[in-house]
Formats: sequence, structure tokens, C-alpha cells
Amino acid sequence: MPGLLLNTLRGENANQRPIWLMRQAGRYLPEYRELRAHKGGFLALVYDTDAAAEITLQPIRRFGFDGAILFSDILIVPYAMGQSLEFLVSEGPKLSPKLVDHALSALVAVPERLAPIYETVRKVRAALPVDKTMLGFAGSPWTVATYMVAGEGSRDQHETRAMAYRDVAAFQAIIDAVVEVTVEYLAGQIEAGAEAVQLFDSWAGSLAPAQFEKWVIAPNAAIVSAVKARYPQVPIIGFPKGSGEKLAAYARETGVDAVGVDETVDPFWAARALPAGLPVQGNLDPLLLLSGGKELDEEARRVLDAFADRPHVFNLGHGIGQHTPVAHVEQLLATVRSWRRA
Repeated sequence: MPGLLLNTLRGENANQRPIWLMRQAGRYLPEYRELRAHKGGFLALVYDTDAAAEITLQPIRRFGFDGAILFSDILIVPYAMGQSLEFLVSEGPKLSPKLVDHALSALVAVPERLAPIYETVRKVRAALPVDKTMLGFAGSPWTVATYMVAGEGSRDQHETRAMAYRDVAAFQAIIDAVVEVTVEYLAGQIEAGAEAVQLFDSWAGSLAPAQFEKWVIAPNAAIVSAVKARYPQVPIIGFPKGSGEKLAAYARETGVDAVGVDETVDPFWAARALPAGLPVQGNLDPLLLLSGGKELDEEARRVLDAFADRPHVFNLGHGIGQHTPVAHVEQLLATVRSWRRA
């Protein structure tokens, strides 16, 4: 039987709210740190399917979250498209060659780099309790393209935004290529056992409105349409972080089944502005979870109350911070689990 999370993503407005946290499988957990100390770097963990499955399951065992989010990274897609990928300590991910200097056609695809991710999904799904939802994911084309063009993350995505203005055709080719690979990547995860998937557009907030329509809404709509044509029963969550007032247009025009709301958005505004009945996900500030205290309980209840009249998946407005105390996660879970829709 589908669990609370899957039913909520399919439009059920239950009295209790499901909860999972972005980046819940990761560095704030002592069991993760212990495993990583034995196994090595981040990319090695992703490609060790036993380790990646174990990491995905760790927060389910400890906290009983309603969903298990695949332990992987959005940059697996450009890695499969032929860029080299490494994660450097204190520097973050590095991709090469940078597409600001090289043509997309110079890349030689390595699609077999996706296969271990599917194997991780299969292993997690086999071990996951039936009432817990297996969540797959991919990066949205705009966000993935920012790394492909610049070769690394940046504060304002300057190089990619400039390229999108300067050479529209070349940048459109990059976006189209990412869309194509992402559709197949999500399909592979679904075939392996993912019951819902999320599209992360972490840098959507850096774009002007017209560019947001072109590089966020349009490619996400293309992915949703293609995936839904194959798997109409699989919910797709769209998370365009930093989109602000553009969130409503994203929700209407992409066709996503649920929309993630980041911590900068007033949840009461979102409840009014988003399409009626559309499931929402979010949107507690991760820094509140780090800080704890009565303010954590108060804001969690405020978020819950704001979305009381529509299907709601409780989550953070972005990923959980690595220094977040486990006790604060337990505190949040108690608050969310005890809340009931009036």
C-alpha cells in the first residue's frame, strides 16, 4: 500500500503530514561520517552501490522519515555526458572541460556512468519498508548547465547567464542535451524502483523573469511532459529555489505534481498564490533546525498551519546543514508528527 508521502504527492490532504528533509542522507549523521571515513571521497561513495544504499537508508532507520532520498549528486548527469568530475575538499565540485571555452560537441558521452545509480535505487527499494517512499532526483537543466559552463559553482552564475544572453543557440543546445539525458536518467531511476522524483533547480533564483521562463520553466516542462508520458503514475516534485513570485507561474506551467517552496517564501503567500489543490513541499529555514529551541517548534507549526488546506509534505526550504544536531531533527519530527489538521 502507498505510504503517507506518496499519497500526499498524489493529492491526498491527510490530517497528518509526511516529512522528509533534503540532504537527510549526509554529513550531519555520525553513522554517515563513520562510513565515509572508511570508504573515501564523495564520488567514491556514490559509485559504491552498497555504501550509497546504506547511506540512503540511514536516516530512515534513525528517524523513520516518510521518504528515502537517493544518495547521489545532480552532477552525475554532466559526468555521464562526458565531462570529468571531481569533488575537491573545501572547493566543491569541478567539471572539465568548461563549456564556456569548449563546444558541447567535444564531449563524448559515457552513459554507463548512470548504471550504478540505478543499482543503488534497486537496493534501497528492496530494503525499504513498504510504507516509505523511494525518492529519486535529478538537477534541473538550468542549474546543471551552470556547472557545465563554468566548471564549478558560483555565487551569481555570471558566466552562464552571460553565455545565455551572448550565444542563445549554443546555450539552448546545452539545455536541450541536459533535458534529453535527464529524461532517460529519471526513467532509469523509476524503472529501478523510484516511486516519486524531484527536480532540483538550486540556482533558479539568479534569473530575470524572461530568462526564468526560457531556461527554468520551459526545460522543466519538457522533462515533466516526457516522464509523465511514460510514467503517469509517478509524482514529480519541482523545486525552483529562489524563484520568489515566479513560483506560481512555475507551478502552473511546468506540469509538476508538487512544488517545493524555499525558506525565503512566506508560506501563507504560497498557500494563496499556488494553484488550488496542488501539493506543496517545504519550507522551514534550515538555520532554524540548526538553532533549535522554541522558535523551531513555533515556525514548524506556522508552516504546517499555512498549508493546512492543501496537501503538504513537510520539508526544509533547502538542504539540512552538516552541523545540525541530531536532537534538533528529533525535536522537529516530534512537532510535525504531533500536528493534526483541524
